[in-house]
Amino acid sequence: MHPAFSVIVFTTLTGTGFGLWFWIALRIALGDRAEWFDGLGWVLGLIAGAALVAAGVIASLWHLGKPARVWRAFSQWRTSWMSREGVFAIACFAVAAAMIAIQSVLIESADDGLALRIGGTLLAPLCVAAICSTAMIYASLKPIPAWRHRLVVPAYLLFAALGGGLLFGPFAGTTLDAPNLVGAGIVAGAIALWLVKHRYWRDLDRDAWPQTRGDAVGLPDRDVNVFERPHTEANYLTREMGFVVARKHAKRLRAIAAVLFALVPALCALPVWLLPHGDATPLLWVGAVSFQVGALVERWLFFAEAKHLVTLYY
Repeated sequence: MHPAFSVIVFTTLTGTGFGLWFWIALRIALGDRAEWFDGLGWVLGLIAGAALVAAGVIASLWHLGKPARVWRAFSQWRTSWMSREGVFAIACFAVAAAMIAIQSVLIESADDGLALRIGGTLLAPLCVAAICSTAMIYASLKPIPAWRHRLVVPAYLLFAALGGGLLFGPFAGTTLDAPNLVGAGIVAGAIALWLVKHRYWRDLDRDAWPQTRGDAVGLPDRDVNVFERPHTEANYLTREMGFVVARKHAKRLRAIAAVLFALVPALCALPVWLLPHGDATPLLWVGAVSFQVGALVERWLFFAEAKHLVTLYY
């Protein structure tokens, strides 16, 4: 598939934003209010997550023919994963905004933050649902074998968890009762993400095209030969559905992506794990930036290496 830069930016930024919201919500739902974050760090974190999600959503409008009609997508939530993604995203915005509004009321109160805990309990699963919906937009498309892989959804979840986790540390500040667990979690998440992507890429190379030309034209289990091509020059289908990236370039880009989204963040998180009493915020910011660049490269490959079954005919 031809990689659309707007969709690449959308899936990368929104994933990180939802991941940051998830960890903040989980911290609020399970922790002691007095030890949540330094000052209003969690409010700034919610705002940062909202900025990331909003930037991704705005970027996604670039590839729409008529962006003004995007509101119609919300009406198809019963059958469309894209519509469900939008519904869950709006729900996340609403809960996050409500939590910020509640904080403005309780800021001078001795209240233990029960309302905020309820908000966090709602926000965390809504973020997971939004990420899963984004992944299922692609994982549900039968004509694109590379996206039907069983590891597509876990990879999206791990990207969101790791990206959000790298930003969670700086916003949490010094209130973390066990910063070494955060560092260990980031290292473990980076390793898990690399293993998932490595397995996905290996399967993609091994079983790149399990379907046949007969499947593409609606004649499964039949040996179909092309007598004459259906086109005399390049067209929309050959440009968009049959985008080709050279194998040697794909391998090089995979290695670059893995270093940026897994190795560098893991190395940056090691001091947080092994030396928890130092200020590792600058290192986590470096890891977060590296992760975002690596995620953009990986997401470009996710689209570039996927081919539509129609190319078997064309």
